[in-house]
Amino acid sequence: MSGGPPSMSAPVCLIENTDRGLQAVDSSLKLLRDIQQPVVVVAVVGLYRTGKSYLMNRLAGQQSGFALGSTIESKTKGIWMWCVQHPSKPGHTLVLLDTEGLGDVDKGDSKNDAWIFCLGVLLSSTLVYNSRGTIDNQALEKLHYVTELTDQIRVKSAGGGRDEDGEDISEDCEFVRFFPSFLWAVRDFTLERKIDGRDVSDDEYLDFALQLKKGLSPKIVTYNLPRQCIRNFFPTRKCFTFPFPTSADKMKCLDSMPESQLEPDFRQVADRFCTYVFSESRTKTVQGGHKVTGSRLSHLVKIYLDTISSGDVPCLENAVVAMAEIENQSAMTEGLRQYELGMQQLKNQFPTDLDTLSSEHHRLSTMATKEFLKRSFKDEGGKYMAQLSEKVTHLYEQFISQNMEASEMECRKLLLELHSGIAANIERGVYAKPGGYEVYCRERDTMVAKYRQHRKKGMKGEEMLDVFLQEKNAEANSILMADKNLTDAEKKNAEAREQAAVQEQRARAEEQRRQELQQALEDEKRGQEERVRRMEEKFAEEKRQQQEELQRALNSKLEEQRQMIEKGFKDKAEMMNQEIKQLRTEQTRVKESKPGFIEKVFLPIASIGRDILSTVLQYKGMCKMFGRKK
Repeated sequence: MSGGPPSMSAPVCLIENTDRGLQAVDSSLKLLRDIQQPVVVVAVVGLYRTGKSYLMNRLAGQQSGFALGSTIESKTKGIWMWCVQHPSKPGHTLVLLDTEGLGDVDKGDSKNDAWIFCLGVLLSSTLVYNSRGTIDNQALEKLHYVTELTDQIRVKSAGGGRDEDGEDISEDCEFVRFFPSFLWAVRDFTLERKIDGRDVSDDEYLDFALQLKKGLSPKIVTYNLPRQCIRNFFPTRKCFTFPFPTSADKMKCLDSMPESQLEPDFRQVADRFCTYVFSESRTKTVQGGHKVTGSRLSHLVKIYLDTISSGDVPCLENAVVAMAEIENQSAMTEGLRQYELGMQQLKNQFPTDLDTLSSEHHRLSTMATKEFLKRSFKDEGGKYMAQLSEKVTHLYEQFISQNMEASEMECRKLLLELHSGIAANIERGVYAKPGGYEVYCRERDTMVAKYRQHRKKGMKGEEMLDVFLQEKNAEANSILMADKNLTDAEKKNAEAREQAAVQEQRARAEEQRRQELQQALEDEKRGQEERVRRMEEKFAEEKRQQQEELQRALNSKLEEQRQMIEKGFKDKAEMMNQEIKQLRTEQTRVKESKPGFIEKVFLPIASIGRDILSTVLQYKGMCKMFGRKK
């Protein structure tokens, strides 16, 4: 499928963990840039040697691929990537990211652990946290990276800002809008899932483990912090508890063992895990609800890594703005390329009439607009769409001029060929005798009739005939005056008829220009209306995406508040009111927003386009070869 994932027999390293820090692999970025489909990104993070890679191989539909280790040495370094066609979402690519194990004793810089965890959060739409044993306080303490996200990620370039009442807004309150879904995979789980003697589901087990304690002592605050962060930051939470896949002595052969030799209970959980990820993992989006393609994901990787290497903190807002600039510039360039390529093909058929040229211009400009809108996003103020429209209009001007020049050359060549017989007769003195003027007029009329029958004259057919006949007016008058078979009165009448014919031809040429100009202006107006309509549709789609993003965040906050109230944390529930109020205020703002920029941007461009066409069609391309200046 065009724009889909490349054929990858094995994963590739996307981000290297080197002595110089975390660095993107250019060849892997290139693989992503070629993917124009929306992507569902699943990243797995967790302590080293907990079997993360096995889950990713299962999601890829392969038994092996991501490296599995059977010793205390971590096998995955940096972040590795595998892109496959999504098994249940047509037109989507599934991007699997296997991250370096956290807490590797051989790692020189432990700070990279925090950044790898942070990148897993920033790049994914579903974050799988993989651990072993149980979800107890020790397991949550090892997940301290989640508590550090407030120091490693900013939502807005200018900080959290203030609400409508002037109160400071904490940025971590907004994480839930942009963070991935959280999925905890507990490996080698051997306990019974019972709470107060009651059997519970995996999700109830996770919810129980994330319950907060009442109190404000330092010990309780420390206990609650990772739990509070998970509850506040991630819009949805899910848990799967996996039993041992096989006996301990066979674990080192896990990547080569046939599926049938794995424990049935383990296979059942693994199947449920994969089914859930395939069906519930959302398309990756960024701030504003904009869907991320493989190409956009490649820009995000580069932007985040450049920010980290500079010593700064990744900012979601800045990343989206930078990504939009890159993508919109690329979208404009591609749209313009398609327009120019199509017009160049038509140029091979020049000269052609304006109807053909105008129709092809309209078709190709519509195609260019579609291509731009397919690739672009967050084109605030219509900046890049306006640039595309202007560039297309100026290219159209050039093609009109080239078509007119081709028409001039073709018409000149045709007229000279048709007139060659008359020119030869003049040289031989055929018309320099009584009755010669009548013969000349008859042959000239025949020449004009043949000229008009010729189809490939292009836009300037009548105009060039007008110029030609005016140039030959002196020739006709000379033959007329020399014809002794005519009286002076007859010569005078013939001269008047000659002038009338010239005027008639001039009027015919002017009418042709007027009709062509009118049609071109109507086509240009139609094209601008089409662009405006598509921009309005694009605005409505992006508005809908924003509303969905806000509604998901609001639902998550309301559910969390409900649970806080049920558990007796009234003070925490009340503290969430401000966050909920802010989300609802933002919902109202988005709902009432209108694409007012479209009229401001496109009406002036439409006017410029009409002015250009008027100038080109009325004044350019005037005949040079017959002594007239442009």
